[in-house]
Amino acid sequence: MINDPPVDLLIEKLSDGGEEISRYALCVVASKRARQIIEKEQSAPKALDEHVDKELSIAGREIASGKIKYVKD
Repeated sequence: MINDPPVDLLIEKLSDGGEEISRYALCVVASKRARQIIEKEQSAPKALDEHVDKELSIAGREIASGKIKYVKD
């Protein structure tokens, strides 16, 4: 998936304290957020010389910083 931030850190951040989430759940959360970022970018024009990170990397950093939470339905 990604190397920075480490997958173990992302799993720890998304876990609710009692039960650790699976790598599959992490992939679902990260890909869902990446799709949201892609949809948002499609509606806004980009500058030609603008450096753009991959959407999955952005989602990983958001999870690591605590901006994204996992809620089990």
